[in-house]
Amino acid sequence: MHSKPGAAILDATCGSRMIWFDKECKDAIFMDNRKLDDILCDGRVLNIHPDIVADFRYMPFENGRFSLVVFDPPHLIQAGTNSWLAKKYGVLSDDWRADIKAGFSECMRVLKNCGVLIFKWSEAQISVGDVIGVVGRPLFGTRIGGGKTIWLVFMKIPEDGGER
Repeated sequence: MHSKPGAAILDATCGSRMIWFDKECKDAIFMDNRKLDDILCDGRVLNIHPDIVADFRYMPFENGRFSLVVFDPPHLIQAGTNSWLAKKYGVLSDDWRADIKAGFSECMRVLKNCGVLIFKWSEAQISVGDVIGVVGRPLFGTRIGGGKTIWLVFMKIPEDGGER
């Protein structure tokens, strides 16, 4: 299925791996729903080359597979079909609440008990309060970049008090 069977990290929505210092991290599986090579309107090159092409709402991994999951889903509901924003970040469907809820549930499903989910969101078009209303309250988080980008941290705590 992928070339990194022992990887402990999943980036479920890697895009062009902008947030990564090591864009070839051997401990991470990079997943996205598309592959793309393009030159944006301002001349920048955009390359999206995931290790595995899959939809974040239906991940092809077994339960409890990863210790860390990064979830940086599209945060736009309006962008021109061929705009650089749509190409670089993707666009949510009109049913964005269901999509984010399904993606978040899949991220939690593939996490090990006591695994950590890092959720990155931009309030460019949808407030973080609306998103938290869909996925639940994080442990903590912080705003960066002028206040529109938010990093949220969740942990998968066993409901039955089982093995940690």
